[in-house]
Amino acid sequence: MTDANLTDQNLTPAIEIYTDGACRGNPGPGGWGALLIAGKHRKEMHGGEPETTNNRMELTAAIEALNALKDPSGVILYTDSKYVMDGINKWMPNWKARGWKTAAKKPVKNKDLWQALDEAVGRHEIDWRWVKGHDGNPGNEKADDLANVGIDQMEVRKS
Repeated sequence: MTDANLTDQNLTPAIEIYTDGACRGNPGPGGWGALLIAGKHRKEMHGGEPETTNNRMELTAAIEALNALKDPSGVILYTDSKYVMDGINKWMPNWKARGWKTAAKKPVKNKDLWQALDEAVGRHEIDWRWVKGHDGNPGNEKADDLANVGIDQMEVRKS
């Protein structure tokens, strides 16, 4: 999809979203973060869970960010997760065709989150872009910071 497709008449102009997940131990305490940018406007989001995995937090970041958009939107979504990128671009169509089973006929891991992401994606036109994590990309670095804030705040609340 080209950027031109992201500004169709029925969609809000392109919104940039940077997402990241983090885990201290895997599994362990985890957090997710998202930075949404629309023109001059920025929105920062984060959350955490006491016992989770990095993959679940990566998925949650994308789901929460997309669900925060009030209207159908053109989105450029940046993630440093190959798991999310491969899942959305390669694996999900086959999982759905097989009733959420892998090629080995086993249940898809994190099925609940993949289904929630599938629903969230259906409301928007998304250009998925992979960025290398911890490589100086300001949006990705901010999303990583927010994911760690999610862990920190969750841990303070439970103590």
